[in-house]
Amino acid sequence: MNGIIVKAIGGIYYVEASDGIYECKARGVFRRKNISPVGGDRVEFSLEDDGSGVIEKIEERRSLLIRPPLANLDMLVFVSSTCEPRPNLLLLDKFIAIAVFKKIEPVVVFTKIDKESCDELVDIYKGAGIKTFQVDNTTGEGSEAVKAVLEGKLSAFTGNTGVGKSSLLNNMFPALGLATNEISKKLGRGKHTTRHVELYKLEGGGYIADTPGFSSFDTNRYDIIFKDKLAGCFPEFQKYEGKCRFPDCSHTKEKGCAVIEAVKNGEIAKSRHESYVEMYEQAKQLKEWEYKND
Repeated sequence: MNGIIVKAIGGIYYVEASDGIYECKARGVFRRKNISPVGGDRVEFSLEDDGSGVIEKIEERRSLLIRPPLANLDMLVFVSSTCEPRPNLLLLDKFIAIAVFKKIEPVVVFTKIDKESCDELVDIYKGAGIKTFQVDNTTGEGSEAVKAVLEGKLSAFTGNTGVGKSSLLNNMFPALGLATNEISKKLGRGKHTTRHVELYKLEGGGYIADTPGFSSFDTNRYDIIFKDKLAGCFPEFQKYEGKCRFPDCSHTKEKGCAVIEAVKNGEIAKSRHESYVEMYEQAKQLKEWEYKND
């Protein structure tokens, strides 16, 4: 039988198949190979006499995040507020670059537009070729447009505490909010203390990964982008590829750099290029042999 892992907790995996959800354990061979099944994994499983399942095979993963543990994400939605707290564009650009590096589509949503306009921010990220939305969580304005892009996708939401991520999710999917609150009550824990990931099926097809306890995802330890790969993680740089005077141009300070020229001409946002330069300088310090990149 085939299915998708919708919840993984304490070595028990809940696999949704076409005819229902099965509680499964994983074969010992995975542990010996140091592989852990995670939420979002597509798996093959067999049934024991007592009706429980055993995971026999994990299909090849399109992408993998380590923290929170999630496989095969189509979309990573970065929620950022216009104010209270103010957006940290360098951090946002780092996260976007990692999503692109991992072959996960980044989406940006700005909240609290009732308090401060974010038209300039929207222009920056739309100009970079990234789907960008602005929502007012007090009225629900803009949330339908976000909801529409999630259909048929496996998506996760990330954002620092206080940016309105929960309010946005509850506006789009009231049943999701009820489900997470009920689970918290049953477990007798605070809403953000659980550390497992759970997938919720959407009415229009697709899944939302609820990741309580992970206000953001871990970037430093597992997702290393070396300097020669960094430009490829900024989608707006692609049209200038091969147009610089020097073939090994780093796009940071060289004369005849097509990317720097595009920044001067307003074709690439200055803040995005500044983030790139800072990330490039950090990447220069990495010794590639010290890391195993997946």
